[in-house]
Amino acid sequence: METVLVTGSSGRVGRAAVAELRRRGRNVRGFDLVPSVTLPEPLTQIGDLGDRAALDRAMAGVSCLVHLAAVPDDDDFLTRLLPNNLAGLHHVMESARAAGVRRIVLASSVQVNWWQLQRGPFPIRESDPVSPRGWYAATKMFLESIGRGFVELHGLSVIVARLGWCPRPGQEAELASAEGPQDFYFSPGDVGRFLAGCVEAPPDVRFLTVNGTSRPRRKTRLDLTVAETTLGYRPQDTWPEGL
Repeated sequence: METVLVTGSSGRVGRAAVAELRRRGRNVRGFDLVPSVTLPEPLTQIGDLGDRAALDRAMAGVSCLVHLAAVPDDDDFLTRLLPNNLAGLHHVMESARAAGVRRIVLASSVQVNWWQLQRGPFPIRESDPVSPRGWYAATKMFLESIGRGFVELHGLSVIVARLGWCPRPGQEAELASAEGPQDFYFSPGDVGRFLAGCVEAPPDVRFLTVNGTSRPRRKTRLDLTVAETTLGYRPQDTWPEGL
């Protein structure tokens, strides 16, 4: 059976992805700074994104990569975003290419369409011009671009997953007080099903950018047509379901 490697496997989204992939009978490995609570210890490679040797060990024999590991929001660019979200991405992509990984799922963010999320027009489609919130979103734009480059240069299948807000512990109160973001909330259950759909997308998908959220509470801000038609994904939860 094909093996899926999930980087950032101990994070909020990573745990959800690992749980759903294992539920579907997939062989799953993890890569993170700390052991995973959803994977037996031997299946998680401990390391950071700057450790190419550790990445190469984790990548051996892998057919699909789900790359989630990153600084998850705006932070200091030079000391946090640059080494993790940009240099780390370089190491991950090159390690995957060298290992012969055939499909890469890259976690982007709805923050690349941030200002349109605030003002419209709605619903936002994947083909709409980007309007990044800040440096974090800019690193995701870089990720999306190099993903396309790897398709053309190396013949890989790359799916760019623009993820809604799956709140980390402590963020629930912030999300509860912000009506707009409740429309692009992403429950752990839904994000796990969405990412599993990316892994299982038809083999003839070469490059795809796809929005992913749970059901909006008030207004449809992001178009999920591509997720529904290509991945078979249909959200089940609405804020605050699934927390």
